Amino acid sequence: MGGGSIKILLAITQAFALTMSVAFIVYVVVIVVPYLRRKPAPVGDAADFTWHFFVPCRDEQTVIRETVRYLRSTFRHAHVWVVDDDSEDRTARVVKSIWRRNGGYDPYLHLVPRRRPEARTGKGDALNAAYQALNDWMGPDASRDDVVVVVVDADGRPAENCLEVCAADHLFGDETIGAVQLDVWMGNAGTRPPGKNWFSRAFGLKLAQMQDLEFRTAIAAIQTSRGFTGTISMGGNGQFTRLSALDSIAGPDEQPWRGSLLEDFELGVHLLTAGWRTGYTPDSHVKQEGLYSLRRFLVQRTRWGQGTMQCSRYLRRIWDSPHVSTLGAAEMMYYLAQPWMQLLGSLLYPIPFILLLFSTAGDPAQVWTWFADDGAWILFAIYGSFGLLPFIVWGPIYQFKCLKSRNLLRGLGMGFAYALYIYTFYITSWRALFRLVRGRNGWSKTRRNTEHAPGVKVALDS
Repeated sequence: MGGGSIKILLAITQAFALTMSVAFIVYVVVIVVPYLRRKPAPVGDAADFTWHFFVPCRDEQTVIRETVRYLRSTFRHAHVWVVDDDSEDRTARVVKSIWRRNGGYDPYLHLVPRRRPEARTGKGDALNAAYQALNDWMGPDASRDDVVVVVVDADGRPAENCLEVCAADHLFGDETIGAVQLDVWMGNAGTRPPGKNWFSRAFGLKLAQMQDLEFRTAIAAIQTSRGFTGTISMGGNGQFTRLSALDSIAGPDEQPWRGSLLEDFELGVHLLTAGWRTGYTPDSHVKQEGLYSLRRFLVQRTRWGQGTMQCSRYLRRIWDSPHVSTLGAAEMMYYLAQPWMQLLGSLLYPIPFILLLFSTAGDPAQVWTWFADDGAWILFAIYGSFGLLPFIVWGPIYQFKCLKSRNLLRGLGMGFAYALYIYTFYITSWRALFRLVRGRNGWSKTRRNTEHAPGVKVALDS
């Protein structure tokens, strides 16, 4: 290949990659401004609603005790439904031990047991079991519009004000709102993991901090901007849904949650296309455990990426829905395209550098002239900057807005770390694609930080 051909191919590749980068920067600017300008909203009266927490569990003996105790002591008049998805550990036994109090039973705590082969088929199926159990418990004549189901992970800690925040007039006080999503924080973002290896402990802490930064800035900003497109999506933790909204999409089989590995986003799609509005509030939050292990993090994000790919089957449903605006449909399609764009980007972005190395090996003097004298270095500088700036910007924002710190240098450092963190999504997108192609659609649970590898027994109090 001649030097001229390489330059042409290089210019075309750079132009395409630069276009993708500029489009992404515009997107970041559009979502950053509403996020930074938002002010706290008035709260409502939690007593206007009945609240039911759904806690799906699969081998959660290490965390479920404290979670149930927290929910029952913080939200005394809310019901807690723990779904034991045929756990192989002592999850059910732990819940039963909490159940008994003063020689009697806690009427606000419910255990929903599942057994194979129906069990261990995914989080959505576990939530459907809780929904069906709640229906049986309430009976056919109970009022349902003022009943709210709250999905909380087994390590979740909803903030004490979450019920009154979600009861506000602009959220569940509005009868058209079918679901509300809380902000998500990592409760261990400031806690160094145990262990003797200094590097592993420092890396684990930084990984948890990156997850906290991601959820509290980039994802929170995206959710805020979705308020303008009417496409706020649901998360797997801190997900509030009106029971009548679940009824409207459950069907005769009583299954409002479907089979995707991204059952939370899938639920939002069904609610939006059924005519419900969804809400998001950063005025309250749910804390969860950030992962310290890169291996476990990649497993989790692979599942999320594969779930997003699976939800591509709803593109036609979204596009044809009279309840989703054109702008909203475009936003949802952009979201669903993310893993595919990451696959494409992982192939395109390295090409300019590979071609540059190839051309340099063939004619170093010509490449140096083109790079230094003809100004090609400017093109590469812009190329690199546009690939990093959309991610680096979240570091200072996280430092100033979330941590209330004025340390700009630390914020920039967090931004560069976040840019590196984001590149793991290229790995998980390929892993997700390989799983999809091979037909491996099973739900892979991410082990908690305190969980040992399978086969290692841990003594716990009963």
